[in-house]
Amino acid sequence: MNAHLAGLWRHPIKGIGAEAIERVALTAGAPMPWDRRFALAHGRSRYDSAAPAWQRRANFVVQAHVAELMRVEASLDEAAGTVTLTHPTAEPLTADPASAAGAEALAAWIEPLGGLYQPGPWRVAHVPGQAMTDMEPPYLSILSRASLRALSQHAGIALGERRFRGNLWLDGLDAWAEEEWIGREITIGAVRLRVDEPVGRCKATTAGPRGTYDHPTLDTLRAARGHTEFGVYATVIEGGEIALGDAVTTAAA
Repeated sequence: MNAHLAGLWRHPIKGIGAEAIERVALTAGAPMPWDRRFALAHGRSRYDSAAPAWQRRANFVVQAHVAELMRVEASLDEAAGTVTLTHPTAEPLTADPASAAGAEALAAWIEPLGGLYQPGPWRVAHVPGQAMTDMEPPYLSILSRASLRALSQHAGIALGERRFRGNLWLDGLDAWAEEEWIGREITIGAVRLRVDEPVGRCKATTAGPRGTYDHPTLDTLRAARGHTEFGVYATVIEGGEIALGDAVTTAAA
């Protein structure tokens, strides 16, 4: 197997924008740094700012409900703690999501994009040490470009990486090889991870690059694989830095 790390993505604000990066330092038992660090909670959210804790996706503004958010790009300034959001029809927004004004600025920015499908008040959700990912454990998501190519062929259109909002994209594998990794360890560069479970997919994957729900991805997965899973969740068990091009190896079954 000549597999390698081909793509790295983080999503500083859950469901709102994505950023491609070239390297990242991972820590054992921790989520990917800055990925889903923040989320925008709406007025019906169970998120409690006085007792911050992980909550399910329905409590936040996400692209599963607003396809136009698929066109948002994010850029994180780690030193300043600010996130810059861009969209083809909006002026760029640079904000500190951890500040008191963060929720107000985010809500005002996404309102023209159709983002306020729930009532306010708006709060920025942030739980120290906890990513606001769809799953509560400190998982990273790992996906395969070979599997994406195979799924695209079945769909009859090119399905882009952004659609699946994953963290680590691997290439050089056989299509669907990752489905056999559950319970096994893999190594990327010097980092060791345990693959824990498949990633179950939702309506968010049907949102395309033009900001519309343009393909029935879940139906395509069912037809191609007999289920709606794509990619795997993994836990970092030995940390270190990984970078694009790093070799990937898997433990024997």
